[in-house]
Amino acid sequence: MKNVLIFTKIWPRIFLEYISILKRDVRFFSKFILNKEIIMKKRKKFDDLTIADDFMFCKVMQNEELCKTFLELILSDEIGKIKELSTQKAIINNSESKSVRLDILVTDETGKLFNIEMQVVNQHNLPKRMRYYQSAIDVAGLDKGAFYEDLNDTYIIFVCMFDYFKKGETVYQFENICTKDANLYLQDGVKKIILNVDTVESTKDKDLKAFLKYMKTGVSTSEFTWRLNNMVETIKDKVTARTEYNFVPGYIMDAKYEVREEERKRANKKIAKIEANAKQEIDKASKKAYEAKAETARVKEENSRLKAELEKLKNNS
Repeated sequence: MKNVLIFTKIWPRIFLEYISILKRDVRFFSKFILNKEIIMKKRKKFDDLTIADDFMFCKVMQNEELCKTFLELILSDEIGKIKELSTQKAIINNSESKSVRLDILVTDETGKLFNIEMQVVNQHNLPKRMRYYQSAIDVAGLDKGAFYEDLNDTYIIFVCMFDYFKKGETVYQFENICTKDANLYLQDGVKKIILNVDTVESTKDKDLKAFLKYMKTGVSTSEFTWRLNNMVETIKDKVTARTEYNFVPGYIMDAKYEVREEERKRANKKIAKIEANAKQEIDKASKKAYEAKAETARVKEENSRLKAELEKLKNNS
């Protein structure tokens, strides 16, 4: 009987936990089903856009001279003449893998690739995201039968309005090195850079400081930022840009509303885990209930036998 009571107590708890997970998952997917409507309500008006907004940043960087100056400012080095520049470039390597949409992809005359991304909201996924973007660019850029040596040197650059690592650095630059010898570089041609706009006051480089200030406040204090601001105003005067902003889906312009496959997978894994645990608990409880029922029947049968023997003894006496 005790085991039967245990089963009746466990089952509602398991059931409620399972239902709770399903409800959270439904809310999760509902958020993305209504995504377009939410985005349209939250999006800025076109006239309120600044260089820090994804749409405007991409539009400004379509100007090759401004884009080249920006890259040389961030890298503290000269790059070759820009050979190709594309914005909102989709890379779909196959139907089964997750596709990516790059804000800006630049190729210079030496073959180097520069992927530039504008990031306003911290999604806490930059390292893995940069890794995936790099791999997508590599796979898309290497033809079948080509040699690994043909891979282009690549720079993945994220311009962040926040300090992702909270270390106070203006430019975080990463390369693959040996963990036992810091002077030994893998030399795989990959560099990942995170620009921290949130370090305006502590940045020593005058030109970079002016750029960060413009990104954060919209105030121009250098020749380069004046040029950037003039381009922003020029874009705002263009009817075609205004029309494009109003009609292009918002989720393309702001990564924080992107439906991420990995999140759906995590939700499904949670449900599968709960289902598996629930099944185990139910099986255990069912087994105990069956054993309790069998024990109750055995005890009842034993009581009947003892009672019959007792009656027999009474009759004989």
